[in-house]
Amino acid sequence: MKRLEREAQEDEEICDKLACWCETNDSGNKTIADVEAKIEDLTTKMEELTVLSAKLQTEIKNLEFDVAKNQEVLDEATATREKPFA
Repeated sequence: MKRLEREAQEDEEICDKLACWCETNDSGNKTIADVEAKIEDLTTKMEELTVLSAKLQTEIKNLEFDVAKNQEVLDEATATREKPFA
């Protein structure tokens, strides 16, 4: 019986300490709010960068097409220039 009473007393002391910590730890709440705000900012930034990445990928494909087309024109011009004059 004494063991149960002792354990109950210890549990109560721990509970009191935790309750006190929760009441006085306002900085933890502020920190959580700061982190949540940072997460929101980073999520927005990720979305912006994803859109930019897609735009740049499209631009790269278009430029690769232009380079290939220009190379063909250059090859034709080189071939024409190298033909002997008749």
